[in-house]
Amino acid sequence: MGIFAASKLVSFRPLFLLIICSTASVLWTMNAFAQVESDERPLNVSQDGIGFHKDSVFHLNLRFRLQNRFGYYERMDTEDRPGVEAVVRRLRLRLDGYVLHPRIGYYIQLSFSRADQDLLNGQVAQVIRDAMVYYTVNKKFYVGFGQSKLPGNRERVISSGNLQLPDRSVANQAFTLDRDFGFFLYYTPINLPNQVLRLKSALTSGEGRGQNITPYGLSYTGRVEWLPMGAFKNLGDYTEGDLEFESTPKLSIAYTYNLNDGTLRSGGQLGSVLPVPVDMTTQVADFMFKYNGWGVMGEWFHRRVSGFRYDGFNDLVINRIARGTGFNLQVSKILHRRHELVVRYAGVTPQKGFEAFQYQLRTRGLGYNLYLNKHRVKLQYYLGFDDRTHPRIVPALQHEYRNRLVSMIQAELGI
Repeated sequence: MGIFAASKLVSFRPLFLLIICSTASVLWTMNAFAQVESDERPLNVSQDGIGFHKDSVFHLNLRFRLQNRFGYYERMDTEDRPGVEAVVRRLRLRLDGYVLHPRIGYYIQLSFSRADQDLLNGQVAQVIRDAMVYYTVNKKFYVGFGQSKLPGNRERVISSGNLQLPDRSVANQAFTLDRDFGFFLYYTPINLPNQVLRLKSALTSGEGRGQNITPYGLSYTGRVEWLPMGAFKNLGDYTEGDLEFESTPKLSIAYTYNLNDGTLRSGGQLGSVLPVPVDMTTQVADFMFKYNGWGVMGEWFHRRVSGFRYDGFNDLVINRIARGTGFNLQVSKILHRRHELVVRYAGVTPQKGFEAFQYQLRTRGLGYNLYLNKHRVKLQYYLGFDDRTHPRIVPALQHEYRNRLVSMIQAELGI
């Protein structure tokens, strides 16, 4: 790092050590509280929130959750001062239930924190995250209409409240499909004790949350999930960590394909507005494995962009669209029912020919979770090292960091 970088690291070491010591103190205190209180809770609130019911024509289930975060970021190869993040990362209100008949369901989720509203380039804050109407045809088949998460990569579809680490991976950030508005279909042709097969599809606008028009084309998504060892306990294939301590091995394997025809956003359903429409294809393969407190989750991404012409004015913008491959691997172990250790290795590799315009990303992270009421009430600590590399040919890319240290603590509370 050089003499100056080393001295800078030493000069900020007291702050870093203070964060570590404070984190350890809080974790110890929370652990002591957990041991004294055991499983007793001061409020008589069910795991599914607070329910309101009127005969058989109306049901409302109300839930909220918040995530408070304090983070420390230091760029190891620059003279920049370390950064501190102190935010309400998420504050969500969720309402779900049915109207007129149990077959007619709804799901609404609102976000209220600035860090959770997809603010980008002066756009209006996106408070509405989900606004869905569902109709259940039978036990195997139901349809939805509205705005919701696409059936994309597993980590994205898993609720942020059920994550093992404070943030999703860099591969998810680059290639996720996120939310969109349109029609959704879910079908389970096989649902046996020893095998489950699920099919999911969506026909959506392709422009993401809060878009009014779709001038060029739509987005088409299909996903297949195979559980060769039967269903997980409590839908555990869509929560991270084996908090249920599966008594027999459980495995879910899935594949997603998405074609976003003529999107005007750099990430398909996310990102900045593009000067011209592009066609974007995204493929995802992922799996989830759990057994006796062990959990392993893996994801692989591949994205290509086509359907546009270079004109000399938009070349840099188009070339910087994330394309190529990405991966994410997480391994975890539950200790003594409340404690969990997590290891992550994730990265993004640009498509050949675009290395000068995009970053090659690698992340190595270690996490610790203290669960007081599973994912509803927990304390998380994360320590990670981020690495970004590029040939330093394009001036617009030369201001970013090469190596970064990340340390953060996050508390989550919800019903």
